[in-house]
Formats: sequence, structure tokens, C-alpha cells
Amino acid sequence: MFSESSSEHRPALTVCWADGVRREVLDNGLTVLVQAQASAPVAAVVTHVKAGFFDEPDRWAGVSHVLEHMFFKGTPTRGVGRIAQETKAAGGYLNAGTSYDYTVYYVVLPSATLETALDVQSDALMNSVIDADELSRELQVIIQEAKRKRDSPGAVTVETLFATMYDHHRIRRWRIGHEDHLDQLSRDDIWGYYRSRYVPCNTIVSVVGDFDPDATLALVRQRYAAWTDSPPAVDPSPVEPPRNGVHVRTLRGDVSQAQLALGWRTVPPLHADAAPLELGAALLSSGRASWLYRTLRASGIVSSVSAYSFAPTELGLFGIGVELDPARTDEALARIGQTLDRLAGEGPSGGDLERARTLLLTRWARQFEPMDGRASALAAGEALRDLAVVDEQYQRLLETTASEVRDAFQRYVDFQAVSAVTYLPHGTGADLEADRVADLLASGGPTVVAENADVVVTTGPAIHVPIDRDSEAAVAELGGVDVILRRKAGVPTVTLGVFVRRFPRETLADAGLGALAVRSAIRGVAGYDAVALAGGFERRGGAVSSRVAGDTLGFSCTVLADEATAAAVLLRKIIDEPAFEPVEVERERDVMIEEARRRTDDMFRYPFELAFGAAFDDTGYGVPAAGTPDSLASFDAGDVRMRYRELFQGTRLSVVAVGDLDAQVMADQLAGVFHDYESAAPAFAPARGTQADAIAAGWTVAGPRVTTRGKAQSALAMVYPGPNRRDGDRSAAEIWAAIAGGLGGRLFEVLRSQRSLAYTVMASSWQRRLAGAMVTYIATSPAREEEAREGLFEELERFRDEPVTAEELSGSINYLAGQCEVARQSSGSVADEILDAWLVGDGLEELLDPGRRYRSVTAEAVLDVCRRYLVRERSVEGIVRGLAGD
Repeated sequence: MFSESSSEHRPALTVCWADGVRREVLDNGLTVLVQAQASAPVAAVVTHVKAGFFDEPDRWAGVSHVLEHMFFKGTPTRGVGRIAQETKAAGGYLNAGTSYDYTVYYVVLPSATLETALDVQSDALMNSVIDADELSRELQVIIQEAKRKRDSPGAVTVETLFATMYDHHRIRRWRIGHEDHLDQLSRDDIWGYYRSRYVPCNTIVSVVGDFDPDATLALVRQRYAAWTDSPPAVDPSPVEPPRNGVHVRTLRGDVSQAQLALGWRTVPPLHADAAPLELGAALLSSGRASWLYRTLRASGIVSSVSAYSFAPTELGLFGIGVELDPARTDEALARIGQTLDRLAGEGPSGGDLERARTLLLTRWARQFEPMDGRASALAAGEALRDLAVVDEQYQRLLETTASEVRDAFQRYVDFQAVSAVTYLPHGTGADLEADRVADLLASGGPTVVAENADVVVTTGPAIHVPIDRDSEAAVAELGGVDVILRRKAGVPTVTLGVFVRRFPRETLADAGLGALAVRSAIRGVAGYDAVALAGGFERRGGAVSSRVAGDTLGFSCTVLADEATAAAVLLRKIIDEPAFEPVEVERERDVMIEEARRRTDDMFRYPFELAFGAAFDDTGYGVPAAGTPDSLASFDAGDVRMRYRELFQGTRLSVVAVGDLDAQVMADQLAGVFHDYESAAPAFAPARGTQADAIAAGWTVAGPRVTTRGKAQSALAMVYPGPNRRDGDRSAAEIWAAIAGGLGGRLFEVLRSQRSLAYTVMASSWQRRLAGAMVTYIATSPAREEEAREGLFEELERFRDEPVTAEELSGSINYLAGQCEVARQSSGSVADEILDAWLVGDGLEELLDPGRRYRSVTAEAVLDVCRRYLVRERSVEGIVRGLAGD
């Protein structure tokens, strides 16, 4: 079905991303960008303020992030919580982020309620009150966020690297601010920063969505014209002088794996070398055919590797990060040095450069698919210089040559000017030494990375098949395959996947065997090794990935639209002829073992893993799908082959394709690929549990599972039984979660805003085919763990004692119905929705009006589901208890 041939240039994505943008500067200096996009009935409002961590004098360090929090804390006409509540009631969500050179606020909601978004966002931008009492409470929340960040090994390592790379520039500071300093910030500090930086000429409002641009522009003028302008205060960062030499630092803590980060100073984003450096980073670490993946990850030296070019406004840096066993640090440094030496010496081959380029261009397209992503990118370009920057940077990626990549790495990646940081588990590894780091990077000369096999896919003729267009998606039924397609315009890509139902019957003894089988399958097929197979996908714009979810498993990719059929041929090859070479299975197994160890450092996921393990007695849904270190260590290639046959042999396949496609043409092309696939399974029927699946559905009332770590916070997951995916009560459970959790939710307002117990508090309805749960989570300081736990119980009891209010009910219904539309912005999300309805739910009819099921829920139904399920005696807890005090 495919064979090697000489290199060919992949088709380029020739798109002008700023086409159709209406740009206007209001009389007060505010820049407005409006772009109509009809790919989904959704709109986004992005407020981009050109002020961030770089703009903070030392006395105000961390103030940008504090102001980001206070932005949502009320105006003279909207009290505390109202901004979030009104946004949710309009069917949307809001959030914000603070970066080095800007702060951004965004709201995404159905386009029918865009006027509400503009009204709320403009009020928050122009009229935040910065109440002193609210500030005092919120500072305690931010301090909890800072503690949470200290518990993230990756964040600590990267920010320590920046501090090691720079001696004077503000990028060297711990960007969120240190707790003792944060606690001293006053209302006058925040107000002074707000009034001096948040001014019209320093702000861009970018609006993208399914609307009339003239009417939208008129609404923006109406909402923002009264904002009074004043010159922004300017307090530039100290200038960073050039320097030479190697700079290193070693950290130690309660972490499961070592982190190693390397960095070099480079250039700002508008410099001619920015694109070559970005392409070089993609060539080194994007996809399984990338150079560092092949030399480090595929060989098992590291469990993860990334390379990046980061350029915020006025400076730039190139970085490499790996996670690994501390004993392999020297080996990793030597391999990294050899690979970089080759890039700076020989430069990339034509085939490798085109692979990296196509991946980057597809990534650009996917960034512009959601409305907020597009609005943010347009605002960022305007902030750098003007709108033309967006298309100029894209065009620069299209035109950059191999010699330009080589020359850029020669100029900037000097082994005698590297900064390096390692974060080691207590009692392991050796401190980094500057001379040794430089020597290891320079040892051995350029590594040998074989040229990727240029896989050319040959497809058979298309076979015409009838498609059913009665639902929101088109369906073609083949002998052993169901093909489900949906057109999603906007960007020239297609998300494609092949899936089967998963029956979660694993126990702790064989936990992760199914995941290992699926992940090992993409490490090579008959006649082609992992690199050739990965390159076949990546030259078409996407990396193939494996999926092991609660009730489904399979393989997927997002590729250029005209390459979707070729990608389908490759997916068929994975289904039919996985190689399962013992050495490749062993390497994937070792990577998964390291990932399982690292998972215990995740202060969000790991408490839930503990809780669900207790709730399901370490079987079925209570078993980590990705396995445990002990279970994974027991598997070999024979076990993997047997489990793969159980999962796929004779199983009916579901092929899902969503994107820039013609349904009938794509159905015919996919029929040409899958028409001869045989399966004894009948055509689709709604998912129903059987007695054989009972192991997945049991619920065990158990005491809390607790582990103690040297962390700055304690994290608690509280899990109750709840409705499953096909239970009629599941909509009421989701409405409970919308009322309880999220910005403006009860748990957020009481436990975070009023009592300052936590930065993160959430509620959710967890639904699987055979089981369900109502879950909550809170992370707080160890000294307040019991207070937070009892606070959760008290608030959950309130849901059992009294009905939710009419305002809460209507707001949550609008929010959930609106989010059904918002979720359809990207082809990947639409594909997930189709897959869930097809393999787990009641069929594609669910897609017709997904908000309908919420509109029939009453306050009494929510009360009933809470009384039946939120019973304290049936709760199960998973706790990761920190040791660090306040």
C-alpha cells in the first residue's frame, strides 16, 4: 500500500490569516480588530493589554498576575461573582492569562450572546473597583497558586533556567511573585498599576466569530468609546548585557524523575532568525520522526523531550527540556550535543525540513481554528507591530531554507555559552558542573541520524458507497467498518481516526497492557520501522497518536485536507500489520513505566487515581489505563500481541473524519481503503452493558487513600457514585456540576473567593458507559486541609438540603447548551463528540440538538440526583498530603 521513493515537497498551506479583518483605532486610542468567521456559531472577545511581567518594577513584582485575578472581582454595577455568572448564563466561559509582555482576557460563547460578552468585558476592563477586602482574600488564593506552582517540577525547572540565563532582565524573576512579597501588595499598588497600564492606547480588543462585522464593530464602538485615554506608564526592564560562559544550577526535591533544561539566548520575534530557530525546534522535537525523539526518546534514554524557540517581544531564547532517570544525565547531554552539532554543521536535509515545516504550518492552522485562538493570534501580531506580522511570520516559515536553519544554530547554540538546570529527586544524581556540561555537549561530534524514509502512499480506486445524511453527520456502512463524516470548514485540515469500543476489564495485575499494545502499534508496521511510519504521517501535516480513553481506543491524526486518504491508508496499516518488534515494545514499556512514576507528581491527576482505585476496588474503571510501574514491568512482546488481537481482531471499526471535506467524496475514498476489512461484529447498535462488563461498574465504599509527599500543598479528590453515560439523570448531574464548579460556581465563590482556601476547586460529572461519579477537588495548604475537606462536605450537603435557585438553574442550562456549540469550534472536538455519541452513547441523534436534554431538567430533578448520590457515607477520597507548612 505504500513504498519508499525520493523526497517530494509537500503541498503548502497558502492562507492569508488576516484577510477580512476590520481594523479601527477609536478616538481614545483603543485598537479594535473584527473578523467574521462562519465555521461555528461561536464568538470570542479577546482583550490584549500590552503589560505583563516585564513591565513590573521590583516593588510591584507579581502585580500583573494579581490584577488579572482582580479583573473579575466586580465593578460598580456588577458585584463579586457577577461577571462570571453573567458570562456562564450567556452560554460562555471566560479566562485570562498573564505573560511576560502582555496580559490577555478572553470570553468564548455562542455568537447570539455576543452583545452580553462585550457589555461584561468592557465593564470589567474600564471599571474594575479593586476592592481592598476582596484583594486581601484573593492574595491568599494567589499564594496557594504559587504553592501549587512550586509543586510542578517542570515549571520550577524552566523558571530556574530563565533565572540562570539572565543576570538583569526581568525574565529572571519568579514570574508569579514570591509569597512573602505578594502578601505585602496593597490596594494602592494594584490600583496604580491598573490605572497606569490599562489605558486605551495600550489595549487591543479582538473580536472573531459568526456575526455581521459591521454590526459588531458598531457594538464595540458603543461599549468602549467612553473610555478615557491617558499615556501609559513605561518602566522598561533593565538591559541585559552580553555574556559568555556556562552557567549551571542543581535543584533537589520530592520528585519522581529528574528534569534537565538547557537554554541559549537568541533573538526577538521580529528578527530574521526567529523563523529558522522555530523550524529548527520543530525539526528537533516535533513528532516521532524528529531528531531528538529518535536519538533520546525512541532509544529509551529519556521519557520525554522537547525543544522550543521562545521570543517574548524584546528578547529570545532557545531551550531543550527532558525528563529522565538521573543516572542517564551524562548520556542525554552527549546525545543532545551531538544532535545540535549536526544541525549547526550539516543542517537539515530537504526531507527533514519539509516534514518540520508541514507540521508547523498545520499547527498554525489549528491555532486559528477556535475563535479565541484566532482572535488572540491577531491581537498578538498587532501588538508586535501591526496585523501584517501574522501573515509575514507565516510566510517566513514557508520560505526559510535549510541553510538558514543551519546558520542560525551556528550563531546562537554555542556549547560554551549554555545555561543548564537539573531538578533531581532527593538522594540521586550529581550536581551539574559547568565544565562537564560543556564537555559532554561537545563530545563525540555530530550524531548519525539516518535520513527518514520518504513514504509515498499508494491508494486503490475510490469505491462509491451510499451515505446516510439524515443526522448531523454522514454515515457509510461497509462490511466491517462504519464511516462517520462531518464537514467542518475554516482551516484546510482533516481530523481522522480509527476506533473501537474499549471494555475496561483490567485489574492491577494487567493494568496498562491495552495501552501498551496500542502505543506499541505505532512503533512500526510490517516493512517499516517507527521512524518511517511516523514520517509518513508527519509529512502530511500531523503526528499519529494513540488513544486509550475510558470506553474507546484507537488511533488518530490531523493532516492537510488533501492528504486525508493517504493518512487513512497508514492507519489501516497500523490496524492490520503492527510489527511489535520486541525491542520497540520494551522501549515503549520503559517509557510508560517512567510516565507512571511521573504521574505521582501530578497534584491534580494523582488524587483522582487514588480515589477511583478505591471506589472500584482496583478493577475496571479503577485501574489506571496507562498502567503502574509494577504491572508494566511484567509485560513482553508476546503479551502485547495477544492483547492487541483481543482488542482489534474481528472487531468492528469506526472511522471518523471531520474537517474541510466533501462527505460523499471522502466516503468513497475511505471505502477504497477499508472496503475489504472483515469483522463478524454487527452494524452499530447503541452501547449497552452486559454481565461480562460488571467488573467495570462496581462501586466500593472505602476509606480514604492517602499518600504523603514533600509538597507545598495538599490535594484532595472527593468522589461520589453518580449517573453513567446512558442514565437519564446524567443531565441533572451535569447541571449540578455547572452550578457547583467553575468561575462563579458555589464551590468557587465560597471556598475560594470568600474563604481563600484554594486556588483550584472544581466539580464535575464523570460519566462512562457502565459507571458514573460526581466528583470534587480542592488543593490547599497542608495546615488548612481539614478545613477545606469539611468545607467541601458542607457545601455538598447544601445541595441535598435545598433546591438550586431559579437563576442558578437557568444560568447553568444556558451555559451547558452554549458550551455544546462552543465545543464544536475545532475538528478534533467534533470528532470526539461524534465518537462519544456513536460508541458510548445513544447514536448520532444526540448531535442534532445537544442542548435539548438540559432544557427539560428541573430544580427538583437536580435536588433528587444530589439526594441520591451526594451521600457522605458513600464518598471515597484520594489525598496527596503535603508536608510544607505556611
